[in-house]
Amino acid sequence: MNDTATRSGWARFWENGRWWKALILAVAYLALYEPASLLMAPFVPFIGDDGSVSYVLVLIAVPVLIGCLILVGFGASVGWLRGLFARQLVRGSGWMWIAVAVVLVFNLMRFASIDYDAAGFDWVAAWLLTGLFIGFAEEVLTRGYVVRIMRSSGRSEIAVGLVSAALFALLHSFNLFLGQSVTATALQLLYTFFFGFCMYLALRVTGTIIAPILLHASTDPSIFMQGAYPAPGALGPLAGLGNIVVILVGVVLLVVFLITERRAGHRNRSGLVDSAPLR
Repeated sequence: MNDTATRSGWARFWENGRWWKALILAVAYLALYEPASLLMAPFVPFIGDDGSVSYVLVLIAVPVLIGCLILVGFGASVGWLRGLFARQLVRGSGWMWIAVAVVLVFNLMRFASIDYDAAGFDWVAAWLLTGLFIGFAEEVLTRGYVVRIMRSSGRSEIAVGLVSAALFALLHSFNLFLGQSVTATALQLLYTFFFGFCMYLALRVTGTIIAPILLHASTDPSIFMQGAYPAPGALGPLAGLGNIVVILVGVVLLVVFLITERRAGHRNRSGLVDSAPLR
């Protein structure tokens, strides 16, 4: 009996990829993750303000950790955990390193422009730990599971990359229901789409999901810590342009991606036609 026949109907459902299954997975994750924050509500009277270590750990880190456990449980239920960190079969081109470099450079600039004395070791450590949870959860979902679902459907890498980035942006649209303004949410969706696209390129060019996880894990903490405790000097304002630069570079890289992937697809189709036997 082959492996496909012995797998559960649940696993076969997800293995037979369709874009709408990726959407269902992202929405289901949101539906399970967001209430996790409500579980922390009883602890609110006992924690400090939003600048305290307890606030970061209890109201931010713990809900995301619950999200991580949900995703690990899903991966175990469909048998995807073993292949999650395996080398990617679909590799990238050298120009994709630009996405990695841009995100990494601005993350390092933000880390270099934080007033660590004012922030305190405990608060910084709490944010770094939270960043690891965020990077793991959001990248495993969108660059791990969503990419696998899309590729198993036989879709082009253009569709894989765009759906992965779009669903990543969708995860952040829920902030609109938490009181964030329409304008701020629209700008956040624009940034998260192109940041997500850069993470897809990082996955392609490095061949492993570890790279986007670590890049993502260093992005959120550097943004929040630098915003809360900026160090004096000219580097801080320059580092603050990181989100804008990611959007602008992302637009250029997206155009290059569309052109190169279409050309590659055309060459592959031509090769298949040229090598087809005459009848």
